[in-house]
Amino acid sequence: MDEFWANAIWSLAPTVLIGLIFWFVMRSVIRADRGERKAYARIEAEERAKLGRERPAG
Repeated sequence: MDEFWANAIWSLAPTVLIGLIFWFVMRSVIRADRGERKAYARIEAEERAKLGRERPAG
């Protein structure tokens, strides 16, 4: 019976490891995208403010 559980663990280990690697990569991609969107929004807001101040009054 001990051999059964050892085989079961060794059978599931590659799937679990690939799943964890996939999760880590996707988490990194989503966090990078979130940071990029935040930076882009900040830059866009600065540019809009700059354009708003540079427009002639009237």
